[in-house]
Amino acid sequence: MTDPVLELLRRHPDLAALAAFPFQFDLERARHVEDVHLASGAPLEPIAGDDTGGTYFLCEGGAVLHASSEGDAALLADSVGEALEILIRLPWWCEEVSADLGEDELAAVLRAGDTEAKEEFAPELDEQRARLLAGLGLPDRPLTELVARSEAAALRTEPDHVLLGSAELRAYRVHESARRPLREVVLGPGREALERMRAGDAGARETAAGDPVLRAGVLHAASYDPRDDDLPLLRLLLAREDAERTEWYAERWLAAALVAPHARDADIPLLRSATDGQVADRAGAVAFARAAETRRREREGTAEEEFAWADLALRQERVAHARIALIRLLDDTGPDADRLRRLSRALERAGDHAQAARARADLLSLQDTAAGRASQAYVLARLERLKGDLEAAGHALERARAAVGADGPRGRAATDTGDPGLLRRGLGRLITEQHLELTLAAIDAADAGLARATMAHARRLLDLIGKESAKELAPLSTRAKWAVARLRT
Repeated sequence: MTDPVLELLRRHPDLAALAAFPFQFDLERARHVEDVHLASGAPLEPIAGDDTGGTYFLCEGGAVLHASSEGDAALLADSVGEALEILIRLPWWCEEVSADLGEDELAAVLRAGDTEAKEEFAPELDEQRARLLAGLGLPDRPLTELVARSEAAALRTEPDHVLLGSAELRAYRVHESARRPLREVVLGPGREALERMRAGDAGARETAAGDPVLRAGVLHAASYDPRDDDLPLLRLLLAREDAERTEWYAERWLAAALVAPHARDADIPLLRSATDGQVADRAGAVAFARAAETRRREREGTAEEEFAWADLALRQERVAHARIALIRLLDDTGPDADRLRRLSRALERAGDHAQAARARADLLSLQDTAAGRASQAYVLARLERLKGDLEAAGHALERARAAVGADGPRGRAATDTGDPGLLRRGLGRLITEQHLELTLAAIDAADAGLARATMAHARRLLDLIGKESAKELAPLSTRAKWAVARLRT
């Protein structure tokens, strides 16, 4: 990745020295305190740093991301030139810069900050600033425009420029002011459709009624902006939800809760059907609506609500938004087995096997029974294999074998550790299946040693899990055995 202003700095040491001091864009510090990568997988290049351990990264497309040494990261600008404009004209020592200030107020803040900087460490600041701006050919934009550009860039950090620590896969923080809540993202299409429906757009009515995902968005949008004259629209959506009976029953109940407060006698049969008999009359409809509103308010701001928005984002194919929300939720999750299990499944559904494995590994660490350890270890092995870390998958399977006591002599399970009885249940078949899958993956990766070792364990497991389970795995085990046999020829 290249940038003309960055190349200019690299060719002119005098300009690079000015950028480094006093403006804290030091090409010699182009290294970060830890290995990092973008959650999106897009390329990232460290190009400069500051004296606090922070790093400036050049992203694909030219944008500049700044990451602090304390776990914060956000887009600074859309180019290196624009980033330097901001750093030179609105430098780090001017801490009171805000979009709420006008041009004159910003200029006053800048003068006050510059005065202090000249007294403390940069007596030639005016000359240094002028030389660097002229040498880089940077424009003289209004200060308010620079602030607006910087804040607009920060708002574009999520979802495509979220930084992860490569070791632990935790996301760097983005200030709340620079984050758009996932709820606002997923409600956008529903709100637009709802406004068109309210305006009498018949096409919008039919489109929303016929599209389960858009219909869900419209219903949620209506729940945040209820209007008495929406009843005909809501009745239409409820009837469609009740008729289709999709797996997303929550929207059917939401539609019922929106119709219920205004229900007429003629609506009761539909409400009774949609609520599986919970609403039998108008009084019951009102009570149902009140209870639903109470539950909604109790969920606001909770992990449960964030799961719901992430789920809707996935249905809308906003996978990147859903992934980031789930990763941040995982970062904030402690030893909560139910939440970790749910996060692992949701992240796998979003296609993020690495984060799903991270959640599953935490869940495995909480297990206090052999069955729990075996169950979570084999799932972890599958996720590690899918993310491409075959060695980690092998370690997870080792833990699964230990949990079921399957590392004894050939033909019988060990009795000093684990619970051998688990092998004769479905869990034994699942663990064996993962050994066979890992064997084939190792062969594809040209890791003959891992393939042979894993197949040896698989053969032992096939002798231990029972004839019926082994029979179910016969096609897969035949493929694995044949593939390993070819390694010897």
